[in-house]
Amino acid sequence: MAARPIRILLGVTGGVAAYKAAELARRLMEQGAQVQVAMTEAATRFVTPATFQALTGEPVYTDAWDTRIDNLMPHIELSRAADAILVAPATADFMAKLAHGLADDLLSTLCLAREIPLLLAPAMNRQMWGNPATQRNIALLAGDGVQLLGPTSGAQACGETGLGRMIEPDEIAEATLSFLAPKPLAGKRVLVTAGPTYEPIDPVRGITNRSSGKMGFEIARAAQRAGAKVDLVAGPVALPTPWGVERHDVRTALEMNDAVMARVASADVFVAVAAVADWRVANVSDRKIKKKPDGSPPSLEFALNPDILAGVAALADPPYCVGFAAESEALEENGQQKRKAKGVPLLAANIGHETFGLDENELLLIDEAGTTRLERASKAELAARLVEEIARRLPARKR
Repeated sequence: MAARPIRILLGVTGGVAAYKAAELARRLMEQGAQVQVAMTEAATRFVTPATFQALTGEPVYTDAWDTRIDNLMPHIELSRAADAILVAPATADFMAKLAHGLADDLLSTLCLAREIPLLLAPAMNRQMWGNPATQRNIALLAGDGVQLLGPTSGAQACGETGLGRMIEPDEIAEATLSFLAPKPLAGKRVLVTAGPTYEPIDPVRGITNRSSGKMGFEIARAAQRAGAKVDLVAGPVALPTPWGVERHDVRTALEMNDAVMARVASADVFVAVAAVADWRVANVSDRKIKKKPDGSPPSLEFALNPDILAGVAALADPPYCVGFAAESEALEENGQQKRKAKGVPLLAANIGHETFGLDENELLLIDEAGTTRLERASKAELAARLVEEIARRLPARKR
């Protein structure tokens, strides 16, 4: 049976950043959440309730006396159906009311009467954010267990620049869903490699492959949501860093090996998703190689790159190692051979080798006991299921 979707009660208050709440609702829904919107009267001056109703497909509530709720208690009933209340933007005025337990409209009363987590994405002028009264209120809210998402520094609607700008909708959505996700990897450290490596031939040419890095980035995201502290060693890809993940950019296989070995001692899990070049050019030219008059190719000498996964697995006290493989035939047989050759407990084999750059995939998990098939799904869904499988298999390990 599929798990029910996460239900978010999205509160919108009266700040210029209210227009971004529409994008936030869409981002949350793209990741499978159900969104119900409650607005302050001031918020309706910036964005209409009709906008949110069209986006979410749910009625929007603005009035504490709304008769659409049978018992005439929307301030009680709306939060009972939700997993969390997320207020974005959260103005200085609204946070001040929450800090002191004031409840004079539907949204503030919902927050006061809740039995679920409350997350706030502050948005205000830099001077309002820095005001001692606001800072006192923030401390009170944090002490009450309210989760603050942001703010960040940047250009503001007033024309000034400074701290107080609401973080972007995709960041708020990621932070919220991460906060609410189960934490089977709580207290664990996970090290992930992702993307291709690039092996230079000369200053303008190099050898690489078609890896997009999408699967590795989704695994890093899923591990962070599962409660792990995640280090992501990324080859040259143009992907945004997942929320809460520490990213380390590298270019070549040797750089990736050094970055992994510098961090592996503290890792409980190592997931090697990167498509690392087996060979590098040994005689790299320090200037562009010119075409020869006769058209003959340049003489390139190759050296073997380190096998990062096998090197980690061979350590005296290795983390739980997960490898990836792309096989075009005899998937289970070839996968088992590769798993044993690498010396790793779990191998994830792509079913079908034309998966580079695609948003969907299918995996066959291969371990000593046999195989587990993860049916075709988005890479985000597959990553979440893979992380669940890793957490289930992970042996107790002292650090």
